[in-house]
Amino acid sequence: MSIQPIGVNFPKYNTNFKSKEYENPINRGTERNLAILASVGGSALTGVIAGLFSGFIPKVKEGGWKWQVPIGIIAGLGMLGLTLPSKLYNTKVNAYAREKEMDVFSRQKSAQSNIYEDINDEIKDEDVSLDEKINHYATVKMADNGNGVMIKGV
Repeated sequence: MSIQPIGVNFPKYNTNFKSKEYENPINRGTERNLAILASVGGSALTGVIAGLFSGFIPKVKEGGWKWQVPIGIIAGLGMLGLTLPSKLYNTKVNAYAREKEMDVFSRQKSAQSNIYEDINDEIKDEDVSLDEKINHYATVKMADNGNGVMIKGV
């Protein structure tokens, strides 16, 4: 009976998809569509509430539903006209800013992946001394953790 690590029996899955580049998950079209949906939903709710509460006005109460429905529709369309341009503009600006942030994050992850691949290749190389391997790995790990100052032994 031999004792083996748990990971030995699991098949190795290929985690490399089409390319090694990180994709930006921010989609401006989806952001715009969600802003439109939120604005239309809020305006419809405003129209329904305005139509229901307009029934408390005495002249509208006499007319019944034939006055409440148009008041609700007008209130909803007015709300949509006031909120939709602002929401679309803010969504466009915020999506652009988030897209740029994700680009920086993607570039950082891509560079970090390349550095770790180089370190891994160096570790597998038998010509490089153990001290150099440890030194390079420690330098990269400390840079990755944000420790900019490192005292190296001579």
